[in-house]
Amino acid sequence: MSNRNFVALRTIWIKECTRFLRIWVQTLVPPAITMSLYFVIFGNLIGERIGQMGGFTYMEFIVPGLIMMAVITNSYANVSSSFFSAKFQRNVEELLIAPVPNWIIILGYVGGGVARAMLIGVIVTLVSLFFVDVHIHSLGIIVLTVLLTSTLFATAGLINAVFAKTFDDISMVPTFVLTPLTYLGGVFYSLSLLPEFWQWVSKANPIVYMVNGFRYGFLGVSDVNYLTSLGLLVVFNLALFAVAYQLINRGVGIRH
Repeated sequence: MSNRNFVALRTIWIKECTRFLRIWVQTLVPPAITMSLYFVIFGNLIGERIGQMGGFTYMEFIVPGLIMMAVITNSYANVSSSFFSAKFQRNVEELLIAPVPNWIIILGYVGGGVARAMLIGVIVTLVSLFFVDVHIHSLGIIVLTVLLTSTLFATAGLINAVFAKTFDDISMVPTFVLTPLTYLGGVFYSLSLLPEFWQWVSKANPIVYMVNGFRYGFLGVSDVNYLTSLGLLVVFNLALFAVAYQLINRGVGIRH
């Protein structure tokens, strides 16, 4: 990477980080409050009635899934709202005419989403310590899984912003796609509880692999092979980056 490209990448990344840190009350506090409610309701109140799951208390079992849910939501939301705002205000065109490669633009915006997601992940993890002792089976798998997942959904958020024509279009995918897939992605239950047919159906949900790969990093247990989870994350990331690059390169939704 040339020095000029590095400066451009760092500038976009710093701008994106400054953007969500400036309004930290709106970007960092709500996930902590929301996850605290999940811990209280699903962990303490309902969890005591459920008992153990996968050899762990219910609270211990759902913590990795709740952290991953916060990471997915915030990485997606950060880039989709930021890039669409830049497109809406027409200042993204300044980037397109600047001597900056399109892949640098993508990495800059995605990097901002990853930074917010990682910070949210740390905050939610710290909040969970008030409710349960967090186990760490493999720190490397935890970091790798959360990094690949946040990158994936940050890229997906950029693609959503490219096609979006109004601010309402930004909220449609999280509401009608991400939320159902996340709740059905094994955050609150083990796939082993489902009938065999629905286990196979659930494995068509990509979030199942992200949640279980992340859970393996914490607890050492997973409904799917963690290597499969990591492999799929790499493939999905490469595929979405290629799509995002082609869209930006062709000026879809940007050039008129």
